[in-house]
Amino acid sequence: MTKEDMLRQIKIKERRRKILEVIRFILIFFILMLFMFPVYWTFIGAFKSMGEFYHYPPLFWPKQVDLNNFKRALFDYGGLKGLIDSLIVASLNTIIVIGLGVFLAYSMGRYRFGGDSLSFFVLSLLFAPPVIATIPLFLIFKNLRMLDTYQVLVLSYILFNLPFATWIIKGFFEDIPREIENAALLDGYSRFMAFWKYVLPLALPGIAVTALFVFIFSWNEFLFALIFTRSAVQTLPVTLAGMIGGHMIKWGELSALSLIAITPGILLALFFQRYLIRGLTFGAIKG
Repeated sequence: MTKEDMLRQIKIKERRRKILEVIRFILIFFILMLFMFPVYWTFIGAFKSMGEFYHYPPLFWPKQVDLNNFKRALFDYGGLKGLIDSLIVASLNTIIVIGLGVFLAYSMGRYRFGGDSLSFFVLSLLFAPPVIATIPLFLIFKNLRMLDTYQVLVLSYILFNLPFATWIIKGFFEDIPREIENAALLDGYSRFMAFWKYVLPLALPGIAVTALFVFIFSWNEFLFALIFTRSAVQTLPVTLAGMIGGHMIKWGELSALSLIAITPGILLALFFQRYLIRGLTFGAIKG
């Protein structure tokens, strides 16, 4: 093979590599547009007037920005109450689940509390659909006169959030070397103080990631909120569903309140971005 042939093959390979990069970029672009278009459509819909929703051809940008959709969604259709109720329920549930999940995960990961049977039981709860517990929980909460309260949603959300949080945090604790705790015990720390001062700070990225997911799951939950509450408590997903009537859909108010509903998750993800990246990669590289 001559030098010219080798150079020709190198050029062909380089040309193929560039073509593959262009194709990959185009595929990523179209997939990104596919996922982002609903968010974009919701965003512009929040500022459209009612007539612009029925305009043909569709308008991809409002002719005039209308902020009244936010006002009507928050004050006329119960959006503000739904926002407050969702914030209370999701925050309380996240605090309780993470508080219980940290200690349960640590005991299971470090001391094999309950053995493999408890671990598999927790894992099995992750695969169980929440709908199977709807009727039993409804009857229990009805007899306890807890329907249509914050407590009923917080307790019911623990049912599917606590196993998830426990299983995820357990993996982070298992990735922390036991030698760190043993060194703390040799220095005179108690078992709890060794956990509090050394193990817990190392697991904070994973705990932050888990807390973010728990909050989002609680914020977006619809089934339990629809069945267990009426009017005294009404979360955002239920409020959004109420805007879809049998004869008319309030597209402007629905888009505005939907935009408000997705904002906390985005802001929390940006705020915890540092912990999110560290948490998702925690334990990926081991010496």
